[in-house]
Formats: sequence, C-alpha cells, structure tokens
Amino acid sequence: MSQPATLDTLRVGFVGTGFIAAFHAQSMLGVRNLQVTGVYSRSGDKRSRIAERVNALGLGPAKSYESLEAMAMSGEVDALWIMTPNDTRLDIMREIHRLKKAGAPIRAVACEKPLARTLAEAREMLTLAEDAGLLHGYLENQLFSTAVLRGKEIIWRRAVPSGGRPYLARATEEHSGPHEPWFWQGERQGGGVLSDMMCHSVEVARFLLTEPGKPRGSLKLVSASATTATLKWTRPRYAADLKSRMGIDFTRRPVEDFARGIITLENGDGEQILIEATTSWAYVGAGLRIQLELLGPEYSMEFSSLSAGLKIFLSRNVAGSEGEDLVEKQNAEQGLMPVVEDEAGIYGYTDENRHMVEAFRKGQMPAETFADGVGVMEMLMGLYRSAELGRTVAFPDPKLESYVPQVARSE
Repeated sequence: MSQPATLDTLRVGFVGTGFIAAFHAQSMLGVRNLQVTGVYSRSGDKRSRIAERVNALGLGPAKSYESLEAMAMSGEVDALWIMTPNDTRLDIMREIHRLKKAGAPIRAVACEKPLARTLAEAREMLTLAEDAGLLHGYLENQLFSTAVLRGKEIIWRRAVPSGGRPYLARATEEHSGPHEPWFWQGERQGGGVLSDMMCHSVEVARFLLTEPGKPRGSLKLVSASATTATLKWTRPRYAADLKSRMGIDFTRRPVEDFARGIITLENGDGEQILIEATTSWAYVGAGLRIQLELLGPEYSMEFSSLSAGLKIFLSRNVAGSEGEDLVEKQNAEQGLMPVVEDEAGIYGYTDENRHMVEAFRKGQMPAETFADGVGVMEMLMGLYRSAELGRTVAFPDPKLESYVPQVARSE
C-alpha cells in the first residue's frame, strides 16, 4: 500500500455514540491536528447528543449522519472510529470495506477493544481492512497510559541492559459491573468479564514485556491457563437488580463475572515469561481499579489507578446524588475518596488518540493495529477454552480458529 499524502488535519467520524464515544471526545481535547466532523449511530437522539457534545468541546463542526454510507461518502471524513457494541463490529467493517471499494474517500479505520467476539471474526476484520487498503488501528487505551509509557521506558532503558529482560507482567482490572445491557449478554458481547476486560490486561502486559521497537508478535505464545466463575451477579439480590436496571435475566443466561488467566510466552532469547491477569465485575471499592506490575531479575515497577495524588473526604452530613464525577464506576458518595483527576489521560485515551491521529494524518500504520487485536483474540480464546476444558491449552491450537466461548454460544 502506497503511503498517502500528509494531511494538515485529520477529520474523524464516530461510528457509535455510547459511553465510550463520549470518553473519546473528551480525550480528543488533548489532540492536535484533529477535527471530529461526523457522527453516526442507529439512534437519532444519541447521534445528536454526541454531535452537540463534540461541538461544545470545540472539536467540530460535527454533522449527524443518518447512515454510515452517507458519512463515509461525504468527503468530510478521513478516518472512522468504530465504537459500537461487539456484535455489530464485523458487519460495520464489512460495510466500510464495501464503501471503500466503491470509492469512499477514507484512509483509515480504528476500532475499540476487543476487535471482535471470536478469533475468526478478528481475522476477518484484519483481512477486510487490508483488502480495502485502509490504515488500521486497534484502540487499546491502557498501552498509552502515561504511567505505562513512562514506566516501560525507564525499565527498558535503565534496568534491562544490566539486569536482563523482564519475566513477569501482572495486570488487574476490576469494577462493579458494566454500564449497558449488551455487556452482560454473552452472545452479543462475546463472553463475560474475560472478554470485556482481560482484553486490556493481556495486551498491556504483553506490551510491557515486549522489547521497545519490536512488534508484539516477537513474543511467542506457548500456552494459556484460566479459571472463570460467577461470584456475585447470580445471587438472587443482584440478579434481581440486573433485571430491574438492565432488563437482563442473568439467572437464565449468566456469564462469568470473575476471570484469572496465565499466558506463557517465550521472549526473543528463548526464555519463558509469564502474563498473569485478573479481571472482575464483582469488585466493590471506590470505583474502577487498574493495577499493573512488571518484574525482572533486579527490578520491578507498579501502578494503581486508585492510588491517586488527589483525595477528598465527605462526611455523612454531606448528601448528594449518585454519579461518576470522582472516578469511573464510582460506588460511593461519602467518606475518603480518591479522585482520578484526568481519567482520559491516566487511562491512556488521550495519548492513544494522539498517536492514532498523527499516524493516520501522516499516512502511516500506527504502533497498535488490527493485527495486534487478532493476537489479543487468540490469547482470549485460549483462556476461554482452557477454562471450559479445565486444562492448559497449548499454542498454536487449530481449534481456536472456530472456537466460540461457552457463554457466548447460541441457545
């Protein structure tokens, strides 16, 4: 694929208008050479709301489009950000492929995590992007967290040359449950918490273990071992709560709300290294908690998103409405509370979008592509199959190519 000319400004179109689209819009305040010029989703109300939000932030002018075709063919959009529910992403990518082949003047597509629901779907996403001649970026924000980027740079520059390569990366992400009903539906989401959140954990861990400048594929997958459980949300009280708030009968079609996995790899020197990941929708604390560690022969690094520099205390006499103004997935309004003062930056969305925009604007492939999203899905499917079989799964495993997690299979 020949490199397109550099653009002064990359004009982005949002495909999807849910919670994550609002998060991306907020983060884009920290990105130069960008305009959000289009917004599309099936909901007219949500389209209008996100377009108004984008324009209020000064990122537009953004126009609300009634179809993906109208936005892609408008000549007003250079790149598309796919941020719709997991079960819609492949069909959307098929449509983008068709439109590009029909002459749509777009150069790039970026897709939120996970890339798809299965390894087969992820491979098709990559094939479609490549066949259409599109630049493609996989939106895994945790790789671009300021703490992750700075910590990795220091470890690999100062510690690795004398201490040797790192051998263990731990990643944990936990909160009290997703925002929208489709996340709780295995067939639509692709699974439960393992699909939803361990996609973050395995990739940020793999990134930390990868030598700077080398592709993620430079680490060879060896095996996967996992345990999954439903600890909280099938209990009668909480199942009733889900049915009341989300309309979901979780007693009939539950998915896992806890997952622990170990991925074994080999590094470039043939040494064994490990990823240890834990994810949960059954954690009740201040809010979303991300914990990362990187360990090597003579060093370590660690990060916790709730170890914030800013904290506030509200006594029992201070009453207020529920919200998420202090931290995402906030669970309390009183007491001593950490405040994540720049969620878009700390979680990595700002630097993620800055990197994607600059790569696409210059006609270059970004550092995190659909190929990396395929690698993530191979790890996740290995973990799901391990949990189902009750044994370690070795890579490569041909059965993963058509594997569907048990909780995501059609009835």
